[in-house]
Amino acid sequence: MSREDYSKAFKLGKKDYQARMLRGEKPTLQVLDDIMPEKGSYYEIPLGLVQIPTDQISGTKTHGRSNSFAGNFMPILQENTEFASKWSALSTSHIEEGIRDAIKAYEYMNKFYVLEGNKRVSVMKYHKAVSIMGDVIRIVPKRTDEKENKIYYEFMDFYQAAPINYIWFSHEGDFAKLQKAVGKEPGEHWTEDELLTFSALYTRFTTKYKANGGNKLQITPGDAFLSFITLHGYHDVEDKTTNELNALIDKSWEEFKLLQEDQEIDLKMTPPRPEKKPLLSKLLSGVPKIKAAFIYEKTPGNSAWTYAHELGRLYLEQTFPEELSTVCYENGTLENADEIIATAIADGCNLIFTTTPAFVQASVKAAIANPDVRILSCSLNTSHRYIRTYYSRMHEAKFLMGAIAGAMATNDRLSYIADYPIYGTIANINAFALGAKMINPRAKVYLEWSTKKEVDIFEKIKETQSSCISGRDMVIPEDADRFFGLYFMDGYNPRSLAMPLYHWGKFYEQLIRTIMDGTWKHDDASSTKAINYWWGMSAGVIDVVCSQHLPIGTKRLVDLLKTAISSESFNPFSGILYSQDGIVVDDPNRSLLPEEIMAMDWLAENIIGSIPKMEELKEQAAPVISQQGVKKEG
Repeated sequence: MSREDYSKAFKLGKKDYQARMLRGEKPTLQVLDDIMPEKGSYYEIPLGLVQIPTDQISGTKTHGRSNSFAGNFMPILQENTEFASKWSALSTSHIEEGIRDAIKAYEYMNKFYVLEGNKRVSVMKYHKAVSIMGDVIRIVPKRTDEKENKIYYEFMDFYQAAPINYIWFSHEGDFAKLQKAVGKEPGEHWTEDELLTFSALYTRFTTKYKANGGNKLQITPGDAFLSFITLHGYHDVEDKTTNELNALIDKSWEEFKLLQEDQEIDLKMTPPRPEKKPLLSKLLSGVPKIKAAFIYEKTPGNSAWTYAHELGRLYLEQTFPEELSTVCYENGTLENADEIIATAIADGCNLIFTTTPAFVQASVKAAIANPDVRILSCSLNTSHRYIRTYYSRMHEAKFLMGAIAGAMATNDRLSYIADYPIYGTIANINAFALGAKMINPRAKVYLEWSTKKEVDIFEKIKETQSSCISGRDMVIPEDADRFFGLYFMDGYNPRSLAMPLYHWGKFYEQLIRTIMDGTWKHDDASSTKAINYWWGMSAGVIDVVCSQHLPIGTKRLVDLLKTAISSESFNPFSGILYSQDGIVVDDPNRSLLPEEIMAMDWLAENIIGSIPKMEELKEQAAPVISQQGVKKEG
């Protein structure tokens, strides 16, 4: 039988040899000595006995045995050789007893190269063994700026916490994402039970993934697995039966295919112009009536953000009394978001707005399961083709409010109260600071965070003696105090100066019209990117309402700036820009790109304060920060 096995292995080797020759590749084993870094530019670390995945054994350390095997480790020496006899004997031993002797190998860039035991590896690969025990030495190259090198160093950091060598990613940062996805803090060590549980789940996943043709996709199995557990939840997936897991993998297949594409965003900065259609075509178009669901994290009574969206929903009902109906679902959480969206779909809603970044994951899962339902998430910089996202350029209004504050402050001290350090918020803060500095070069902005632990914001404002404060954006029904918008402190009494306005009604109206006039379908057909609507003053969805207390000259200044921003002849983030750490833009004729404004991770030089880390914030901030938190680059 062992001779028959050698004959089969020999045929597999010759076939692979010839295929590589035709492709212009080296037909025999790769040799580590040929690809090693220069002497002095690496060092070695003994890893001891390691379970080596056979799929990751790529070649041999030296040239000695490289020509005895094809590139797939199958033998290519004739059947009448001593080599063939030894290979056959090893095959028999493996079948009868199992090969127990460890090989010796080097690991370089998470690939393994055999020093001793090439025939053992060949036999194990032929019999489709998943792994083989080996005494391993790691070759560590010096750090470089190359992508693969950076990923490898991230892998080594991860390996310290979880000695897992069978998963690999295509993108930087994914090993840290995996650590987070399984519920671990950075650097937190895994127990033996956790390692075994992970291995079992990953094996079940990759078995189905490869059976479905995953090896034909231009991603690694690890890329697909990370996307899968991030979307569906590691512990939820872990608890599923194999049949349930396989069914979920089938449903997620389009998601895996999309991972092959660059996750770019098709940023729609202005609403599309309605297509002009003949009256008859409009009458015959037969657009089904829209039933829109609005999913709220809180209630309109206790949240200014939710109240603004609720006003938008009511505006829609008044604007489209015949063509549309709406329903809202309140008090959503990470735990019940999936259930609420499912309820909305069961209630016949064919258009769903999830109005907080915390519900992005639930939105994507629902969109995968219900491709006929349009789902939009109110979040920024989310690259996902299954849903669309939308947000307002509030930084344009904040720039105007900063200009007002700079003009009205009596002591050059301003305060800005922010909530979550997420995409968009940092741009709002910086725009306010730049607006203030434009009018008053001496203006300093003291930055406070309402979501920070154990901080009395109003005590801090007293300490800084700020004369103008930018607070929450609007008043809410259940808390009708006057500490909102931009206000001037007259002793202990706030005097309103201005209020930023989210006109979500106009935003939603224009989104609805893209469905009614067919523009929505056109965008789907013409773009392979994730679509994000990011509209501002030019679309009429952002404004600033000025108080009667504002001097007439300041009001005229606001109107001039508003006109300039609305006509897109002025960008608040233009010209030379300085951060707390130094110069950001040194070209007086340059304006920041929309993508640069979205992903800001710096604060303007006249801001006193910092961007808080997750551990500094209250527990309530975690869901939003995990989805949309600003990530500091470099």
